Formats: sequence, structure tokens, C-alpha cells
Amino acid sequence: MRKVSILVIGLFLFTAIYSYAQDDPNSWDFGKVKENVIQKHDFALKNGSSKVLNIKEINVSCGCTSAEVKDKTIPPQESTLVSVKFNPKNFKGDVQQFVYVNTDDVDNPVVRFIIKANVSK
Repeated sequence: MRKVSILVIGLFLFTAIYSYAQDDPNSWDFGKVKENVIQKHDFALKNGSSKVLNIKEINVSCGCTSAEVKDKTIPPQESTLVSVKFNPKNFKGDVQQFVYVNTDDVDNPVVRFIIKANVSK
């Protein structure tokens, strides 16, 4: 009975930790991926202010990553999608890349999104 209890607790903790890691809306973990399969994920970028938010440009931390935004002008309290593609070619093991969305918001001029993967051949 004790082994079953420990197993259940362990499973619960693993699930809670994994769920917490995926709960960050500005971070995405692709998990285990193959080197020759391009990965895609859409992030939601919300304008939580009372003013129109303008996206000036998007920068990425590596040529292996690209990002496009659906709408460069976001009305107050609305959202747009930031579509990110990651090409894992020539990577092996754990990888972390960044996408920087530069805006005209003086309080938060740069929004950073993080993608992660564990790449295998």
C-alpha cells in the first residue's frame, strides 16, 4: 500500500510540475523533437491597455527561428497571434530560443517569448 501511495504522489507531482511549465503563456516547450521536423507554435499577444498597441518589429535569437505577427496594430483589450517556427536542424539536446516583439508601449516595450525543445536525430 505504501508503494502505491508513493507512486500516486510521484505521478501527481510530475503532472503538477509539467502543467506549471506549460502554464506560462510566453513560453512553449515542444518536448522531444526530431532534427528534421520544423516545429510551429502560436503565441497570443494581448493588448491589456486602454490604448492601441503597435508592433514595431520582431527579432529572434537565432536564424533557426522565425516569427510573424498576424496584426501589427492591436486595439485595446484585443489580441493577435505571433506565429513562431523553429527549425531544429543541426541541433542536438536541449535548445532554448527567444522571440522579441518590440512595441510602442512605453511601460513594456519588449515582449519576450521562449521556445524550448529537446532535439534528437
